[in-house]
Parts: sequence; structure tokens; C-alpha cells
Amino acid sequence: MTGTTMFKKFFSFSHTPAVQPVAPVRTSLVDLTKKAARSLQESGLNGQRAAVYLVLDRSGSMRKYYSDGTVQYLAERILGLARNLDDDGTVPVTFFSTEVDGTMTVSVDDYAGRIEAAHNSLGHMGRTFYATALRAVLEQHGQSGATAPALIVFQTDGNPDDRAEVISLMREIVGESEEEAMEAFVAFVAFGKKVDFLRTLDVLGLRADHVSLFQADEPEHIADEDLYDGITHEFVPWLLSRQPTSL
Repeated sequence: MTGTTMFKKFFSFSHTPAVQPVAPVRTSLVDLTKKAARSLQESGLNGQRAAVYLVLDRSGSMRKYYSDGTVQYLAERILGLARNLDDDGTVPVTFFSTEVDGTMTVSVDDYAGRIEAAHNSLGHMGRTFYATALRAVLEQHGQSGATAPALIVFQTDGNPDDRAEVISLMREIVGESEEEAMEAFVAFVAFGKKVDFLRTLDVLGLRADHVSLFQADEPEHIADEDLYDGITHEFVPWLLSRQPTSL
């Protein structure tokens, strides 16, 4: 399979539920952990680990998603995913707009209302620059001493203002060879329809794929299972491909 074909495959699972008239009931972290475990198992995971990071868009158009709790609940869902993949039960969170606006960590012992509180403390909501936030998380992972690959869940509701830099960074992540590739997978979670840039990444013809896209036109209506399947559907095969092959 060629690099271009593989890259297109990773963007073939852009799922939008057909009809979701009401927002899903918010479930407990225990239940989210179980749902995430089921999705990982159905995708073929069998015990591999990953360090989970969450990147959240704070551009001006995101205001309503913070005020109605959609972003807070996304963080809780990603924490449920991390409990199955990451040993420490925490998720580092990076907020971005024109630059990195702030960072924090949510944990199993301290997550309720934390995203909303942090957002409200960060002040002005700027424009949409992906690359600075992505580089910051990649650097954080590199300095953490973690031996497991990074799963970076990157949420946004708009196209980036730094498109050329994002493309350059994606080439850096993939590298010119397997030895040069970064141990990182970027799972984009797109809110709304103004993310056509993400769908153009499949024409880059990269050597391999470290990226996926889950899109929800109405993010406040994303079902837990749809979100988890949208992330694990492409991430798990990539993670399994990083494991040594036994003879």
C-alpha cells in the first residue's frame, strides 16, 4: 500500500451521525471508561499503552461550546479514554488560539468543571493557529520521559491561519524514514463544518500516516460511542503497527 493510499485511508472515517435531535446524556467517568475500553477492544487493542494529550481550540467561534459545557464534556470523555491507555490517570490539556493560551491537567480526582474554569481565566479568545500548540505538545511529550507513543487529541472548529506551517509540521512528524518518524499520532476532532483544510491533508502523499479526522457538524450531539470509535478506528491500527513483530 502506498503512502498516499494509506493517508487517504486514515481520512476515510469522517463520521457525522445522521439524526441526533437532542444532546446525549452526560455519563459518569466510570461509564465513559467502560465505553472507551469497549471501543479500543473492538478496534483490536490488546494492552498497548499511549500517553494521551488534549488540545483545545479557544478561537472566538468556540465561545458557545465552552459556555454550554460541550468542551468540558469532551475533556471528560478523553479522560475516560486515557484511563484505558495511560498509566497515570491524567490528561495534560493545552488551550490555543493565536498562540498557546494556557495549560493544565485534568485527573480522575480533579476534573469536574476544570475546563470551564480554566477557559474563563484565560481572557481574550484569538485566532486559529494550530502549529504552535502542536509543537508545544510534541515538546512536552519528548521531555516527559514517556516511553509510550503520544495520542494527541486535537479539537478545533475552524481552518488554521498557519496552513503552510501545519503541513510542514505534519511532514516532520512522519519523517523521511521510519527511524526519523515521531512517536505521535494526531486525532483531529472537528466541531462544525468549517474544517475543509483537514480534509485536504490526504493529498500530501506522505510516507506514512500519523493522523485521523473525526468530524461532527453538531458537536453538542456527539454520542460517546461515536466519538470513541471515531478516534480508535484509525489510532489503534497505527499503535499496533508500532509494536515489534515477534518471530
